[in-house]
Amino acid sequence: MNLGYETEQIEFKKSTAELKEGIISLSAMLNKHGVAKLHFGVANSGDVVGQQIGTNTLRDILQAIANNIKPQIVPSISAELYDDKTVIVVSVSGNQKPYSAYGKYYIRSADEDREISPSQLRELMTAQTSEAIVNIESNEQVLSFSQLKAMYLEQGLTLRDDTFLHNLHLLSKDGKYNLMANILADSNSFSIKVARFQGTDKTKLIKCNEYGYKCLLVAMKQVLDYAEALNETAVELVGAQRKETKLFDFACFREAWLNACLHNKWSRLTPPAVYFFDDRIEIISTGGLPVDYSQDDFFSGRSRPVNLELQQIMVQLQFIEQTGHGVPLIVSKYGKDAFDLSDNFITVTIPLNRKNEPVNEPVKLTKSARSVLSVLQENADLTIDELSIQLGMSRETVKRALKLLRDSGYIERIGSDKSGYWSVIKQ
Repeated sequence: MNLGYETEQIEFKKSTAELKEGIISLSAMLNKHGVAKLHFGVANSGDVVGQQIGTNTLRDILQAIANNIKPQIVPSISAELYDDKTVIVVSVSGNQKPYSAYGKYYIRSADEDREISPSQLRELMTAQTSEAIVNIESNEQVLSFSQLKAMYLEQGLTLRDDTFLHNLHLLSKDGKYNLMANILADSNSFSIKVARFQGTDKTKLIKCNEYGYKCLLVAMKQVLDYAEALNETAVELVGAQRKETKLFDFACFREAWLNACLHNKWSRLTPPAVYFFDDRIEIISTGGLPVDYSQDDFFSGRSRPVNLELQQIMVQLQFIEQTGHGVPLIVSKYGKDAFDLSDNFITVTIPLNRKNEPVNEPVKLTKSARSVLSVLQENADLTIDELSIQLGMSRETVKRALKLLRDSGYIERIGSDKSGYWSVIKQ
């Protein structure tokens, strides 16, 4: 007999020999959904294999759960027959997140249990009081919304003065303006900058445009208009044909920028930003992935808006569609390396299509690349993970730095990716 598949609320274990792993799964599922069910005597495939039960089996399971999951929970446990084979079923529920197992914290993602970092644990704990922008009271309570109303009128929609604050979720539970009302008001304290730098780092600032201190939606559109104006067209004659190439894929930039605004952790009072360099564009938003949202979820395009009510407004005003195609679109064009995902920031890097660059012009290394090169000069055997830990950089930042160093002729890889080492060619 087959019981189906493991889920975010159901876990299978072949026997109580995997009791510790099962208890970890219980805590992970509790942290995700507040409910969990664990089966002993069922293979990962869902096939019932049976579990032997001794005099103290059920009691040992109960004691192990009581001793190793904190805060303590009271499980329901039973022995059930499936085709004459015994399966032990443990069911638990609880609303005192976060739960630990053996002194560590885990979260369920699909059918896997992931250990939670300290910063993710803090996020999970604060989720009990909610960081949602509709639940945080605005520091400013004298607000107007003429710009927002005008954008609705452009779409043929009218906001009634007596109901729009409630309908658009601009009021807190106490009837005061919330943080979302603040970022959508005609005047606010949020600066939204688009900076242009000469070269490939932030050493020389060419221009810094300010689009903030107004309704976020107006600022978003102004940034898009500015980026589109910078998106030059390079013309190349190939035989008798004329080939035109844009500086960057504007559709990808649009998705990255709108997602940065939508998914930004506004509760941290740090708005998203855009940086133009000679070789790339960086779009940065505050706040990493939600604690119960994996990178697989992210790259597959599964929609998980940090600010659900803001998403609804952006859909109404036709900024976005609820299709979740933005990330897959960027990945299809530039690969997963375009994303740098950390606990506190998400950075999307879009390379620029520069034509006719001088062949022998020296490559200017980024700060990250210089740091990686310096460490490799001392120890060329370090792996990407070891470099990431030693330098305090994300794996994706280290990978980009290594690629720049290798493409620029500073280093080369000797041997395989697994057992080889880096050779520093020049310094």
